[in-house]
Amino acid sequence: MIQPIENSQTDLLYQKAILNSVSRTFALTIPLLPPIIEKVVGNTYLLCRIVDTIEDAAELTPETKRNLSFLFLDTVLGRSPVESFVNPCLLALKNYSNHDELDLIAHTPTVLRILHTCSNHDQEAVSRCVSIMSQGMSRFHGRQTEAGLKDLAQFEEYCYVVAGVVGELLTSIFRHHSPQFSKNIEGREPLAIAFGQALQMTNILKDSPEDEARGVSWQPANVSQLDLLRIAYQKLHASLTYILLIPKEEVGMRRFCLLAFGLAVLTLDKIAARDHFQKKDGLKLSRNTVWLFYTFTKIAAGSDVLIKIFFYLWGYPLKRLATQQ
Repeated sequence: MIQPIENSQTDLLYQKAILNSVSRTFALTIPLLPPIIEKVVGNTYLLCRIVDTIEDAAELTPETKRNLSFLFLDTVLGRSPVESFVNPCLLALKNYSNHDELDLIAHTPTVLRILHTCSNHDQEAVSRCVSIMSQGMSRFHGRQTEAGLKDLAQFEEYCYVVAGVVGELLTSIFRHHSPQFSKNIEGREPLAIAFGQALQMTNILKDSPEDEARGVSWQPANVSQLDLLRIAYQKLHASLTYILLIPKEEVGMRRFCLLAFGLAVLTLDKIAARDHFQKKDGLKLSRNTVWLFYTFTKIAAGSDVLIKIFFYLWGYPLKRLATQQ
C-alpha cells in the first residue's frame, strides 16, 4: 500500500525534528547528505538510537534489555506488530528521564513507515545493520562493569557491532548512489569498519569519566589510555583514506564523513593533550569550534590536500603518541 504524500511529509518532518532533539552532532551532519541518502541515514540513526536507549537505561536488568532488543528487532524485520515492542518498552522505561528518547520510541511506527518508503536495497541494508547491532549489543548486556571489557578483542567487537556496522551501511548506500565510489572502494571495504570504529572509540574515551562515575567502563581491561589513543589514531588514518575514496563531486557525502571525522580528531586531540581528565565537560568541543570546522568542510571537502593538512596538523599529538616507544 502506497503511503499518502501528505502523511509521508508529516513523517519526514517528525524525523527531522526528533533528530535535532536526540543528537546535536548528527542533526548537523546528516542534512549534508543528498536528500535520498539523508532520509535513509537519518532513519537508520533513529532506529539505532532506540537500541542505544534500551542499552543506556540503567534501571533495566540485562534480561529485560535483551528481551526488548529482540522485540524491537522482530518489529523492524516485520515479524511482529510494532505495538508488541512499543507498549512493553514504554512500560519498562516509565521512570526514564530522557523524554525525547521516550517520544522517539513512542513514534517507532512513524520511523518504520519512513523506512518502508526507501528502496528495497536501502531497506535490506538498514535491516542488516539493525540486526547486527541489536543482536551484538544483546551479547554485551551484563558485560558492562567497572573493570571494563574482557580484552582488546572484545573491545574491537563491541566497537564493530555499535559503529563499525554503520560504516558498512554507509558504504552500501554510498555505493548504490555513486558508481565511482563503488569502483574506488572495491577491495578496500574494511576501511568502512575502521571509520565507524574510530568514531565509537572517540565516544568511549570522551565519555569515560562519566561512565566511571556510574561504575562502568566500555574500555578493555588492562589496556592503557595511551594504547587506546594509538589504536584510535590508526583507525583515524584508515578513515582518512576512506574519505578520500569518495569522489570530489559527491560533496554531500564527503562533507558528512569529513565533519564526523574532523570532530573526532579535534576531540582526541584534546584528550591526547592531557595526562588525566576528570570531567566530560572539559572534553566537549565548543559550539564555536564545531561551527568553524563545519564552515571549513565547505572548502575542504573538495580538496584532498586540505583534508590531509588538517589531519597532519590536528592529528599530530595523536601521531606523536602513536609513535612513542
